[in-house]
Amino acid sequence: MTAYQGQPGFHHDARRCLGVLLTNLGTPDEPTPRALRRYLAEFLADRRVIETPRILWLPILHGIILNIRPAKSAHAYRQIWTEAGSPLLAISRRQAAALQQSLQARLPGPVRVALGMRYGNPPIRTAMEELREAGARHLLVLPLYPQYCAATTASTVDAVSAVLRTWRWVPELRFVTSYHDDNLYIDALKRSVESHWAVHGRAERLLLSFHGIPRNYMLAGDPYHCQCRKTARLLCEALGLGEDECLVTFQSRVGPAQWLQPYTDVTLAALPARGVRSLDVLCPGFSADCLETLEEIAMRGRDTFLRAGGERYNYIPALNDDPRHIETLSELALRHAAGWPGASGRWDAALDDRERAATLARALAQGAER
Repeated sequence: MTAYQGQPGFHHDARRCLGVLLTNLGTPDEPTPRALRRYLAEFLADRRVIETPRILWLPILHGIILNIRPAKSAHAYRQIWTEAGSPLLAISRRQAAALQQSLQARLPGPVRVALGMRYGNPPIRTAMEELREAGARHLLVLPLYPQYCAATTASTVDAVSAVLRTWRWVPELRFVTSYHDDNLYIDALKRSVESHWAVHGRAERLLLSFHGIPRNYMLAGDPYHCQCRKTARLLCEALGLGEDECLVTFQSRVGPAQWLQPYTDVTLAALPARGVRSLDVLCPGFSADCLETLEEIAMRGRDTFLRAGGERYNYIPALNDDPRHIETLSELALRHAAGWPGASGRWDAALDDRERAATLARALAQGAER
């Protein structure tokens, strides 16, 4: 048995293309305790996500968490599940299809976009194999995390690297590690807020809720908190909001450890007592609506705010497959693929065919001489 994977039926004269791997966190296959147990076991076993020593963490994970949390999480997922399945997966598929169409129209050479989830299906390995079969000798990895975090972006790097360690022919590789301050991204967020205001009116405050991480991750050098704050500052400046009109909070904390503050749920419960009666909420760190935005923020967050005395609460959807978001992703891909064959300048398909044919002919001739 060989140590490295080849490609069955490989041809040295096969056509090349630029490969773009679009990734997101992932989702269970269905909203059931069994599916959640499988998904959470993979997710929570990632050393990037939980940095607690394995000898302490794994007994807790398998002895307690995976026996309690799947049923609760399954109930939450059932609140947002659609006929198309998981919202995150359905939206991510639309994003990948739209990005494929955009890049095909903008690039001189062939391109293939594939979607892979860090946990669950479709896995990153399957997406990478799809790109390899399509002839991707240059691979751009675009994780849909605007702000870099070791638990998300770096974990994706780990997963891609693990696949490449098994390949015989490793493609030239580039990663988009963050785009938290990209002008197009900030403008897309700005326009989504303004579009919401045009239809629903403007609330007294705009709350920007980012996913939280343990505070000690930040103290150890993770730039996530700083990048979230910069995104918020640039967005509020673009909207013309003062410091007293825009709030930044962090959601989805788990366990007793201290996470990034202020906490979203605590803030939502406190705002009405501070005189805030209407609130717009946006989650700029989520590229697609999912459990954390639809159930935690749009549903539970609303209940928390209204029960505390608030009168109007509006969740502003994630950028999802909005054309401005696709334009942002397309531009990021073009920028990071600059200089690669088929991504810059002219692409002569006929010349490429002749070069591949000549290479194959030389290889066959050399083989015959031996």
